[in-house]
Amino acid sequence: MTTFRRGVAEWRSPSLRRATLWVPQWFPKVAVFNVPQEAAMAFPHLQQPSFLLASLKADSVNKPFAQRCQDLVKVIEDFPAKELHAIFPWLVESIFGSLDGVLVGWNLRCLQGRVSPVEYSIAMEFLDPGGPMMKLVYKLQAEDYKFDFPVSYLPGPVKASIQERVLPDSPLYHNKVQFPPTGGLGLNLALNPFEYYMFFFALSLITQKPLPGTLHIRTSDCAYFILVDRYLSWFLPTEGSVLPALSSSPGGPNPSPAPRTPTMPFASYGLHHTSLLKRHISHQTSVNADPASHEIWRSETLLQVFVEMWLHHYSLEMYQKMQSPHAKESFTPTEEHVLVVRLLLKHLHAFSNSLKPEQVSPSTHSHATSPLEEFKRAAVPRFVQQKLYLFLQHCFGHWPLDASFRAVLEMWLSYLQPWRYAPEKQAQSSDCQARCVSERWAPFVQENLLMYTKLFVGFLSRALRTDLVSPKNALMVFRVAKVFAQPNLAEMIQKGEQLFLEPELVIPHRQHRLFTAPTFTGSFLSSWPPAVTDASFKVKSHVYSLEGQDCKYTPMFGPEVRTLVLRLAQLITQAKQTAKSISDQCGESTAGRPFLSWLGFCSTDTNGSYAANDLDEMGQDSVRKTDEYLEKALEYLCQMFRLSEAQLTQLTLALGTTQDENGKKQLPDCVVGEDGLILTPLGRYQIINGLRRFDIEYQGDSELQPIRSYEIASLVRVLFRLSSAINRRFAGPMAALCSRADFLGSFCRYHLTEPGLADRHLLSPVARGCAARRPRGPRLSLRFLGSYRTLLSLLLAFFVASLFCIGPLPCALLLVLGYLLYAVAMTLLTERSKLHHL
Repeated sequence: MTTFRRGVAEWRSPSLRRATLWVPQWFPKVAVFNVPQEAAMAFPHLQQPSFLLASLKADSVNKPFAQRCQDLVKVIEDFPAKELHAIFPWLVESIFGSLDGVLVGWNLRCLQGRVSPVEYSIAMEFLDPGGPMMKLVYKLQAEDYKFDFPVSYLPGPVKASIQERVLPDSPLYHNKVQFPPTGGLGLNLALNPFEYYMFFFALSLITQKPLPGTLHIRTSDCAYFILVDRYLSWFLPTEGSVLPALSSSPGGPNPSPAPRTPTMPFASYGLHHTSLLKRHISHQTSVNADPASHEIWRSETLLQVFVEMWLHHYSLEMYQKMQSPHAKESFTPTEEHVLVVRLLLKHLHAFSNSLKPEQVSPSTHSHATSPLEEFKRAAVPRFVQQKLYLFLQHCFGHWPLDASFRAVLEMWLSYLQPWRYAPEKQAQSSDCQARCVSERWAPFVQENLLMYTKLFVGFLSRALRTDLVSPKNALMVFRVAKVFAQPNLAEMIQKGEQLFLEPELVIPHRQHRLFTAPTFTGSFLSSWPPAVTDASFKVKSHVYSLEGQDCKYTPMFGPEVRTLVLRLAQLITQAKQTAKSISDQCGESTAGRPFLSWLGFCSTDTNGSYAANDLDEMGQDSVRKTDEYLEKALEYLCQMFRLSEAQLTQLTLALGTTQDENGKKQLPDCVVGEDGLILTPLGRYQIINGLRRFDIEYQGDSELQPIRSYEIASLVRVLFRLSSAINRRFAGPMAALCSRADFLGSFCRYHLTEPGLADRHLLSPVARGCAARRPRGPRLSLRFLGSYRTLLSLLLAFFVASLFCIGPLPCALLLVLGYLLYAVAMTLLTERSKLHHL
């Protein structure tokens, strides 16, 4: 590397640059000529970009990561764009991986600063928005180079549209589709360097699969997640009216050159929607943009690429097909994908809310507003809303019913609360009045009505199918109820529904249903209907554009949704009772366990049943959290939908959710059939949701039950063979001893027989018949000696005895004597209890 730097320094010297030709370290060792013309004649291959690419590929295998990045920095600074454009596609692919997922690249999704601090620091510096890689992008951008990107790797709806020769609605694809030559393979997009870089960067979140052993990496600590945050902060700034400039070397190219063919006309930032106007690809027209839009072309491109690559995986037609239960999923997002999208939404809210107060309303918009300020106003409704809605609908309908749904839930709640990311939020106090949702957010709520109402109904349907006894599921219900119960939010949603349900005199054609903000003054404005009708038209346009004009809207505060809320309230009450019952059972089982059982002298309960949730594993603290979450969630739901305590009590009693006299939960709802108990549909529902359950215990031969985790497998097998041999050899004498009516017979029966199967309950008819055909006589069981706890207790006893100078043999005799006394006492108590029952 020292030689490399020395060569660069000498080559960059003005006096030597005119007379010598500098050769990089990875070039073959050749003579250096003093005359540039002689060098070009003798070594024409040095001027070929392919040789530089081959050298870099060789270095990527032979050199360490840090040195490769240092060499790349020098190459980017010192080589002209004519040679750099040949290495650009390879470099992008080597960083972000191949589109088919075969090449991993730098594996940014698993690169963390605390695990690999050196590599992390180098990669972040190289890929920073003001770093060497972006300098390379702008260097190529200034020369108007284009790079082919295969259409086959685009999201499904976009790929299908282009393959059908229909131009997608996003301006990102306009004037870029390249038809293959005769005999060529597939369609391509001709992208400028910035677009090409961002396409690969965004798609690497989807195409690159996590490596084995990286499933437990925290997403927010990874280089990819932090790079997304840096790009958003750089290209979508929340302060100022222009993008930060990229520093460049003196005499270098313009640091932020605009593409010679802009991605979209600036005038289209009005909320005109063209997704329903299908245009044929052959009619791609040139775009003559306002020159003022050049300063934000990077912001436009970045947002469109992120939204298209991360959200545009479902079209409206595809979404309607996905409502069928037989439809196959075309794309399944990951939890990491959802977390990155949430980061995008949070930053977009901060970006849009950074508008100055006088620029928020379109009616006060003046021509002096900067392009970036205009872009802030249109970013969310123009680019994000529809695709995000379809993305969320798919997640709500197809995500597994487990705790991982929390990522989707928080993404949704982040979008619903733009006021959390407004500048004035920092000045709010902690009192209740300050947390009231301001009326300034009423237009946002109305123009995103379906995000609040229909997705809330979708969440209700999920919550009714989940185990609310689980603290993680209870937390999700609490989070949704808390957000929707914010003061004044429910009233805003109701107002939006009233605006939508207002009758309209004239139904415009579907393609014109989206509201367009008037930009004229004078008599034109006087011809518009009053403000309320105008707001009603906005809400209707929003709903029809997302669901179609023939959609059937279910009001959030209507009777159908209210019935679902009442059912959820019932389940919350049941879950609270179930959690309390499980807590009581755990406390009783711990308190009722005899002291000698910890020493291994009492039979271990091997019939442990497994709970249907994670309460037993996390203890009393989880029970307390679950109760708190459910209690607050129920309070918020009652507040939102004005539910009374009398209604909850009546519905709870109607479903038979009262407790037994002893405070224990009832069995699942069953009917008695010829072969025993049969679950009803309500009983199956109760079991699936963890509301009720049977007390399951092992009913077979205790010697043949599976080896438990607290047992030594090999020792248990040896003890089983030994006890089986003893039982076969002494079966007759043991039966004779147990048949005696004196104390010796009782003592033998206590040790050589197990409780009769007739004493056990809830045996199925099949198991009862099998048990009747397998009578068991007296037998010896040594399995308790295979328990870790038993062996540990014996070792502890010998250790304590050694402290009192008691040898192993006397200690063993004392243990045997102590156990005999314990067994005599238990035999007497057992016989007395039998006489009492008789």
